Formats: sequence, structure tokens, C-alpha cells
Amino acid sequence: MRSHFDEQLALLNQELTGMGALCEQAIALIARALSDNDKKPAKEVSALDREIDQTERDIEALCLKLLLQQQPVARDLRQISAALKMITDMERIGDQAEDIAEIILFLDGRPIPAHSQIHEMAAATSKMVTCSVDAYVKKDPLLAQAVIDSDDAVDEDFNQIKKALIEVIAQNPEDGEYALDLLMIAKYFERIGDHATNIAEWVLFSISGHHADETPPRPEYEQK
Repeated sequence: MRSHFDEQLALLNQELTGMGALCEQAIALIARALSDNDKKPAKEVSALDREIDQTERDIEALCLKLLLQQQPVARDLRQISAALKMITDMERIGDQAEDIAEIILFLDGRPIPAHSQIHEMAAATSKMVTCSVDAYVKKDPLLAQAVIDSDDAVDEDFNQIKKALIEVIAQNPEDGEYALDLLMIAKYFERIGDHATNIAEWVLFSISGHHADETPPRPEYEQK
């Protein structure tokens, strides 16, 4: 019985890795569309988002099957419940990648400045998504914590982009709509970083049983 359960958990890890890879692909497509000023990659994101949505439903069904048909111990319950939370964040990453793609298509070829930190945010958030899922599969708390720590840099990139675009609007009001589109792209990347951070926090929960904002109880021998 346990061996079958372990096989199902391995399948869960495989499905989660696949869903994370789909999110990676979606971010890579919009990053390429931005860097190459090419609408074609952006047009491919919608199909990926639908695949991400279907994968979420498949993983949800697998998790419910594990909970209802097996007898998971506490550690297994944490792993399964973390997976259910993670796929919600990954589904939102797919949605936000599609939102960025729609803005790129709306810009209709108007380029993103090469020096813009938006490109850096695309690379950073893609890495965060990859590492957060890897941390879950490898049960690596250090990798999960590294993802959480890296979110500050993404937030700072967004703040700098916002300040720069405010100056653009002040100096060139006719570019206001374009600047707001760029700001929305940056905001969606910032949200993708937040979702990757959420995934990493659920990884820590699956390993330790404690949420990132909780202080774990001291061992009994240290308690008075």
C-alpha cells in the first residue's frame, strides 16, 4: 500500500514539475517577445495558459485521490496540502503571463527600451518560479528561502521602473498611455514574483510544518 502511495506522490511531483515548466515557458515567451520586439511569441502564451489551467485541474484531482483513497501521515498531508496551494499560485502565474502577452500585442510593435529593468524582472521571476518548484521536489529549504529572499530585488526593480515611468509621463504627456502599459507589464512581473514567493513559502511549510511568518516551537529539551 505504501509503495503505491509513494508512486502516486512521485507522480504528483512530476505533474508539479511539468506545471512549473509550463509557467517557465510562458514567461520565456513574453520575455522573448519583449526583447525581440516580436508579437509571435506573445501569441503562443494563450494556449500555454489553457494547458496550465488543465494541469491545475489534473493535479487537484490527483491530490484529492491521495487524500481520499490513501492514509497519508502528517508529513504526506503537508506535502499534498502544499501542492494544492502551489498550483493555485502557478495558475495565477499563467494568467498574468497571458495578461502581459495581451499588452504586448496591444503595443503592436512599439519596443520596450533595451535598458529597461522590465527585462531583468522577466529573467528574475522566471528563475524564481523554476527554483520554487525545484525546492518542492528536492525538499530543499535553503533553495526555497533563496527564492523568498530574491523577491526584494524584484520589488525594488518595480519601484525603480515606476519612478522612471512617472518621469516619462511628466516630461512627455503624449507617451502617458504607453508608459502606463509598461507599468502594467512591470506590475504583472512583480505579481509573478509574489506568487513564486508564495510557492516557496508553501515548500517550507511542507518540510517543517510551519509557515514562513511563524516562529517554530523550541525543542522540548529547551523548553522550561
